[in-house]
Amino acid sequence: MTTYRFSIGGMSCAGCVQTVEKSLRAVAQVQSAEVNFGDHTATVVATATPEQIIQAVRAAGYDAALLQSQNEESQKEALQREEYQRRLRRMLASIVISVPVFIISMFNIVPMMVTADTQVAWAVIGLLSLFVMVYAGGHFYTGAWKQLQRGSSNMDTLVAIGTGAAWCYSIVVVLMPDLFPPAARHVYFEAAVMIITFVNIGSVLELRARGKTSEAIRRLIGLQPKTARVVRDGKEQDVPIETVGLQETVRVRPGERIAVDGVIIDGHATIDESMLTGEPFPVEKKTGDEVIAGTINQAGSFLFQSKRIGADTVLAQIIAMVRQAQASKPAIARIVDRVAAVFVPIVLVIAVLTFIVWYAALGNAGINLAVVATVTVLIIACPCAMGLATPISIIAAVGKAAELGILIRKGESLQVASQLNTIVLDKTGTLTEGKPSVAEIISVADAPTDQIILLAASLEQTSEHPLALAVLQAAQQRQLKLTTVDNFRVQPGQGISGVIAGQTILLGNDTYMQANKVAIEVTAQQVDAQRALARTVIYIAIDGKLGGLLAIVDQLKSDAIVAVKELQQLGLQVYMLTGDHEHTAQAVARQVGIHQVIANVKPAEKAEEILKLQQQQHIVAMVGDGINDAAALARADVGFAIGTGTDIAMESADITLMRGSLLGVADAIALSKATLRNIKQNLFGAFIYNTVSIPIAAGLLYPVFGIMLNPMIAGAAMALSSVTVVSNANRLRFFKSGKR
Repeated sequence: MTTYRFSIGGMSCAGCVQTVEKSLRAVAQVQSAEVNFGDHTATVVATATPEQIIQAVRAAGYDAALLQSQNEESQKEALQREEYQRRLRRMLASIVISVPVFIISMFNIVPMMVTADTQVAWAVIGLLSLFVMVYAGGHFYTGAWKQLQRGSSNMDTLVAIGTGAAWCYSIVVVLMPDLFPPAARHVYFEAAVMIITFVNIGSVLELRARGKTSEAIRRLIGLQPKTARVVRDGKEQDVPIETVGLQETVRVRPGERIAVDGVIIDGHATIDESMLTGEPFPVEKKTGDEVIAGTINQAGSFLFQSKRIGADTVLAQIIAMVRQAQASKPAIARIVDRVAAVFVPIVLVIAVLTFIVWYAALGNAGINLAVVATVTVLIIACPCAMGLATPISIIAAVGKAAELGILIRKGESLQVASQLNTIVLDKTGTLTEGKPSVAEIISVADAPTDQIILLAASLEQTSEHPLALAVLQAAQQRQLKLTTVDNFRVQPGQGISGVIAGQTILLGNDTYMQANKVAIEVTAQQVDAQRALARTVIYIAIDGKLGGLLAIVDQLKSDAIVAVKELQQLGLQVYMLTGDHEHTAQAVARQVGIHQVIANVKPAEKAEEILKLQQQQHIVAMVGDGINDAAALARADVGFAIGTGTDIAMESADITLMRGSLLGVADAIALSKATLRNIKQNLFGAFIYNTVSIPIAAGLLYPVFGIMLNPMIAGAAMALSSVTVVSNANRLRFFKSGKR
């Protein structure tokens, strides 16, 4: 299966989304297809060729162009510029003619009542109006015709019928006025052309506003330099970025952007990673440290070896993830799409009923009111605002999140994150630095402390567990030479054992010692004292007897306390989940202000603890950074992976934080709440607009107040509703993280 992205042309309203999606899903080799009305793209997973997919879209009455991943954004911009210029020409042409027609009608320069004296003048105005309808509004009529051929309807249908009815009625009055009683000899050329003008103005403004929602991804793409300075055959030379290969040596000078991902092999630097991580402070880098494409070398010159190029760089993966999330649909968007699909047919029925009621009530004398009310209903009810309400907010929010160093895998995560009431935090690497060190060595059986460390480090020398690294570091500081281990065994979540120089060594927690019948009660007071200091205690036993204790400390992250407080202020119950002992876990929890602690949890049990909370009606987020968190991250309603953790944790999570700060979690949840609030504002505005405007357009106020809505005002209101929705969504671009 291949994932393709297409730019879709000709979509005029949310009703088009369902039509295009149906045409795509009807292709036999298409597995899935999602159309985004916000940026007029379609994401298709298929074995079909791009040509087959494009043909299916064209058969549905729309146009499509394949977006190449390497220069997708520039392609989209080119297509949008072309579309913008086309709409601008239509708008200007319609303004030039429609404004004079409007003035003539408004100020009664040519009397509205058609007589033999005014017939020629109105015929000329009718022809000018026809030019506007053909040149500036022709796409509405061709679009409506294509929809009719497929037995479907969309916004084009409403505009085409509305303006067409107004013009046709008017031209019949001009050419054959005797068919109508004198009171009904009114013409509505100005309504037809002004409606087209307002719709064109609205579409131009909407397209400009829509372009702003994609600024974030354009900035990300702009981080990729065009060239790199590589060392080949002992000489430095600038080459196009596309030609840089793996294992190449690349030179970076002060002020330059890093071209590809790699590892420094000579020199040092101060790197600004803010655009990728959201972290404002530059990072010191030295030999052996990783550097990321798109970041800026502020000071120092260095050489690095390329490790990831092209689509494999972190920057390229971020861009791909942002695009994927922007194109995805949360549940609320799918509901809106289904509503929009049936909305236009319902409006057509209401318009027909409106005409019938007015004509039945007033007869020939009321035909003017019947025509005006029918045209107004058709024009004012276009569901553009409804269709834009969700996707345009998702596009803006996902882009803003990327600027803050928050990568969202799918739009659904934003909706669910806004509904969270519980968040579970892993301890090591999430609340703490994840860089533990041995704080104290306690000998129990008069064994030298160096021997305790030597035995423990020898057992741990093949492990990558953070606690193992702390033990190994302590051995290195003492310059101890590790010995070989025979019969090495692991008991996950409890401890390890092996034979060293004929002695059986056990290293692990109290559960492990008790399971192996090692007496540890004698150290209970000392262990409690260490755990009260938020230290993790590891026991070491030699030939079945307790030899000593290792007290290991993992410092809290500097912003952990502030982050927990912010999460609680967002209305979340905060839990800490850890495999550590209850006393140690409680000590850490007290320091950061967490009141709910789940301790003594084995790695395999973490997902079960999440499930237990969900069964108690909690909507749960899980935050972690390690391999042993992957199952829990996947089990949670929303999984947050700390970006400084492992790739498998990031793959299992819904949201990835590029920096190792919990504040990013608070930012992500606050942004998700702001996004859903923004979507609801858009939908409420669109719903109220249609609910209130359609009855008024149908003439509800006329019998009591004598007020009949003018079709021109309906056209302006319809255009303004779409612009308002897009402008409201763009407010998310100015979202600011919590005050700290």
